[in-house]
Amino acid sequence: MSTTSRPADLRTLVFELADHVATVTLNRPDVHNAFDEQMQSELAAVWRFARQEEEVRVVVLTGAGERAFCTGMDRDDMPVEQTFDPFTYDDPGRTIGPKSQGLWKPVIAAVNGMACGGAFYLLGESDIIIAAENATFFDPHVTYGMTASFEPILLSGRVAFGDLVRMTLVGAHERISAQTARVAGLVTEVVEPTLLMETAGNLAAAIASQPPASVQASLRTLWAARSLSPEQALSLGNVFLQLGTSSEALQQGQDKFSQEGRTRWRLR
Repeated sequence: MSTTSRPADLRTLVFELADHVATVTLNRPDVHNAFDEQMQSELAAVWRFARQEEEVRVVVLTGAGERAFCTGMDRDDMPVEQTFDPFTYDDPGRTIGPKSQGLWKPVIAAVNGMACGGAFYLLGESDIIIAAENATFFDPHVTYGMTASFEPILLSGRVAFGDLVRMTLVGAHERISAQTARVAGLVTEVVEPTLLMETAGNLAAAIASQPPASVQASLRTLWAARSLSPEQALSLGNVFLQLGTSSEALQQGQDKFSQEGRTRWRLR
């Protein structure tokens, strides 16, 4: 492990690193893990740290406590009177999400309790989302006189359009259960609350056990394919292959198959 294996001076986050898996916990449970300017700054720093630190191969993101994963921006940290100038407004989503900081190592979000509003900055840029049975999702922007903009844009590639429109326009009047979120495509698995972190940890360990260059290049390919047309993405296929494939890696893969045989798997 390198000497820089911990980001320094975190006050709103808890960072742990073991066996190539970093666990990042939003740690403001008294305000439902809402983010203030301090947490925004720390999230950006942690994503940049994880990007550079070779010991980190996978990140698990969760929230402290059982009541909430994150409820977006801390309203006590927001100015009551403000004018939104589209040419100068700095949206927090441009800094707090992992992809906004160039992190192409897999991020697994483990959602416990409420996830709403600005939480979708984080979930929209996570790669895999697992939810506890008590998790709920909603977007209260329009209820409180705000336009829902960046959050639904980030979710538009992973949530069924009708469900996304309904959540956006109904606001705080309805919450989506973990099971409904699973059907809508936001969540990949729903588990008992006591099994949430174990499930996320097992998934992270499986990903971390594989060659990191192959994992990161494959992840980058998937996100590019989400943004580009199929023809554009396919035209870049050789570039993506080169990012994570080498003769050495292929030989290591062959050795692994020869020595270990088929990988033990679980049915989801």
